[in-house]
Amino acid sequence: MIDSWYVKTRWWNYALLPLTLLFSVIVVWRRAFYRWINYGASRPKVPVVIIGNLTVGGTGKTALVIFLANFLRKRGFRPGIVSRGYGGDNRFCSEVLDHSDPAIVGDEPVLIARRTGCPMVVSRNRVAAVERLLFQHACDVVLSDDGLQHYALQRDIEIALIDGERRFGNLWCLPAGPLREPIQRLKDVDMKVTKGHAIDDEYAMEIINEKPINLLTKESKLLSDFRGKKVHVVAGIGNPSGFFNSLKNEGIEIIPHIFDNHYPYVEADLDFKDDLPVIMTEKDAVKCEVFAKPSYWYLPVSAKMSEAFCNQFLNKLSEAKQKVKR
Repeated sequence: MIDSWYVKTRWWNYALLPLTLLFSVIVVWRRAFYRWINYGASRPKVPVVIIGNLTVGGTGKTALVIFLANFLRKRGFRPGIVSRGYGGDNRFCSEVLDHSDPAIVGDEPVLIARRTGCPMVVSRNRVAAVERLLFQHACDVVLSDDGLQHYALQRDIEIALIDGERRFGNLWCLPAGPLREPIQRLKDVDMKVTKGHAIDDEYAMEIINEKPINLLTKESKLLSDFRGKKVHVVAGIGNPSGFFNSLKNEGIEIIPHIFDNHYPYVEADLDFKDDLPVIMTEKDAVKCEVFAKPSYWYLPVSAKMSEAFCNQFLNKLSEAKQKVKR
């Protein structure tokens, strides 16, 4: 299905177009409905920044959330973070700590909490998550990990993430294409960030590989130390091809193992019947620590943004703070 969205349109994509038309009408109506019911409603007393995407699958949101949280902290802000907590039992508001159980709060929130040290709350209801976050912590800005389509939460700044390689596929909405909303929605966002090659008014985001870290001993080593070696590579993320290619480009001979996004690993899943090293994403690692072996490594990554993006973001945040005060 995903290949037919991005590579070659198949007959079943055309067969699904009536459902796509219905889906498009519903999402456009839904957005208009929430804009109407939110008009004049009470809203958070601090700026809310949405970091989301228009397409299904991974586009680097987690990396950008971590970058923005750390960027703001260095400049004296007190950011808090909310998320739906995919992969966890998020029926209720839960605060995320660096030792929280990913099965309860989700894998990405645990990763974000560890990498930022910021207060974080997860819930299916992001409005409730923001309320609890601001009740318990003196935050002066809220970052929402995903939630571009969660219109119940009023927002001041919208940042849309774009996959620079796959872009928007066949430009159709679900289920015939990969879009969660019609492509015209991008005209309304405040900033567009592209993982990879940016065009027009987009800001490029570079993903930097850091040193692999051993899950058991916390030892780190250079990624080049794996060069020329055969390695099992595990990925349970939205778009694993980028992760695999980054290791191939380092001259590592990979044996890829693709799991569903937010997959709940058990020890048997990584029993490959040999002594070869295993490299996984940091998101996968938070779920594999409980049965880690000396051969398990994870690869942290960081987002790198331009000075132009940072300056523009601060300008928009300053404008948002003035609106909130009114």
